[in-house]
Amino acid sequence: MNPCPKFKESTWDRYNRDLMPAELVCFNPSCRTRYPITEVIYNCPRCGALLEAVYPPAPDPGHLKKLWRERRMNNTPLDQSGVWRYREFIPFLDSIDVVVSLREGNTPVLNAPKAAAYGGLKRLAFKHQGFNPTGSFKDNGMTCGVSQGVRLGMKRVACVSTGNTSASMAAYASAAGLDPIIFIPHGNISYGKLAQALEYGARTLQVEANFDQILALVRTLAERTGIYLLNSMNPFRIEGQTTIMVELMDQRDWRAPDWVVLPGGNLGNTSAFGKGLRQMLKMGLIERSPRLAVIQAEGSAPFYNLMQTEARDTLTAVKHPETLATAIRIGDPVSWPKALHEVTTSGGVVEKVTEQEIADAKALIGACGIGCEPASAATLAGIRKLTAAGVIDRDADVVAVLTGNVLKDPDYIYRYHTGQLKAPNGTQIRPAFGNQPLVVPNDPERIEALLADNTRES
Repeated sequence: MNPCPKFKESTWDRYNRDLMPAELVCFNPSCRTRYPITEVIYNCPRCGALLEAVYPPAPDPGHLKKLWRERRMNNTPLDQSGVWRYREFIPFLDSIDVVVSLREGNTPVLNAPKAAAYGGLKRLAFKHQGFNPTGSFKDNGMTCGVSQGVRLGMKRVACVSTGNTSASMAAYASAAGLDPIIFIPHGNISYGKLAQALEYGARTLQVEANFDQILALVRTLAERTGIYLLNSMNPFRIEGQTTIMVELMDQRDWRAPDWVVLPGGNLGNTSAFGKGLRQMLKMGLIERSPRLAVIQAEGSAPFYNLMQTEARDTLTAVKHPETLATAIRIGDPVSWPKALHEVTTSGGVVEKVTEQEIADAKALIGACGIGCEPASAATLAGIRKLTAAGVIDRDADVVAVLTGNVLKDPDYIYRYHTGQLKAPNGTQIRPAFGNQPLVVPNDPERIEALLADNTRES
């Protein structure tokens, strides 16, 4: 096991230790049944709704801001983590000795003028979660989920994944000395992501079913065998991902943007971001909350479809979700009730974009010197649609979250730039920003002439 070493306890650590303990609470407003933080449950046993962690009152926000900023200068492992640096925000552990950290978080906010212009904005910044240890935002949540698993004495952990979750869980579980078991849809995963899971030592089972069917299967197996689940229905996964917004606000000196735009798949990030923003507002860390804009792929857009209805009490699953952006190819997102609450509370919106729009947006982001996986690029594609429709103002202060590293799906990139990329329905995707490699002779004069020509083939 690789828990973080012990460190000197702060005044707030002692203060928090003496308060009432954290609890798990049913998210259903008509239920709100409370459970011990150490109970191994993913849904409310009484009504079946999702659960969330709730905490004691926090101290003075000015004290927290000062404490968190000072920790940036500290070399202790927990303070070097962009999640556990903010541990007062997620105080669900009774001892930090069980924390498993790979120095996650600490991801940059990158300005992208070219992407801003493409999106119809005067300015745009990307909060790039691809800078995490395994290359995606899942590390922010997995450090918390795996640490809770260690606290509970679990030996085996599992997840269903289209890629990023499996890579992250395999790394953190192996670092903790746990046995990681991964279930993936057979033939529906990027090899860049699958390679990570294999490299990190996970037992990988390819099931002949889609993501949503496999999740139901694995939940049954978990009940029978005592495996600890680390998909986004695990409330501690969501807790870790709330710190993405805390770090963002810290990086912006606690000035909230007008909009935070993110891709929508299983909707764990939407749930986490909304909760984090609400919690910061309640604690007095920020003066106002940004609006959330969730962008889904057209072929996997059940949440978008839900938002077009008036009742919004039941989500209709997409039975056969399709998109080349595999990280958001989910037809029955488990976190939709939480996501619905967060989008509605923030005054946000949900949009969908085509495969062509995602592909071109991804290439445009790359042209800014900022690489990302396909699902991440749904953000810029969505921004372009929302500004064109007047939903997002051209002068708005917008931060888009890029969820994964550019090398998560390299085949997609090569096929796009060489004109070989096709949508799941077989439609050819035209590379509006293609950058095809050229074959040249071993002839300096001809290469010099070629380089002198400023035109480039697409």
